[in-house]
Amino acid sequence: MVVTLDTNVLFEALYSKWGASYQILRLIRHGEIGMAISVPLFQEYRDVLSRSESRRQLRLDEASVEVILQFVATVGRPTDISYSWRPNLKDEADNMVVELAVGSRSEYLITSNVRDFTEGADLKNDDLKIVTPKQFMQEWRRSHGK
Repeated sequence: MVVTLDTNVLFEALYSKWGASYQILRLIRHGEIGMAISVPLFQEYRDVLSRSESRRQLRLDEASVEVILQFVATVGRPTDISYSWRPNLKDEADNMVVELAVGSRSEYLITSNVRDFTEGADLKNDDLKIVTPKQFMQEWRRSHGK
């Protein structure tokens, strides 16, 4: 199974080891699920995690951010994006995440802002489930008996 993580999920996973986002990152680290990555999304991860405010909130220095980004680059499954189709969401960054999810054939796009991807959106893709980290973990546990 391959999933696409919105930037907020990666941030939340690094912020607290008690939430569903952290559990998803653990599943990725242990190879139980795959993580789709593209150059644009990797750059967004870098931009967000490198901000001084983000580093302060996460209690990370620049070297630690680089280690995290190396982890993402190592475990992520690179996907080239085809721009023949545009999701046409309000936020261009959200378009980029949907394009990756569709291009990588992710089963789930995991985000803490489901409404950003569904409200007023013209997404018609029955193969992609847009869920919160908590919803994903509930489905994961149900289907894997954990």
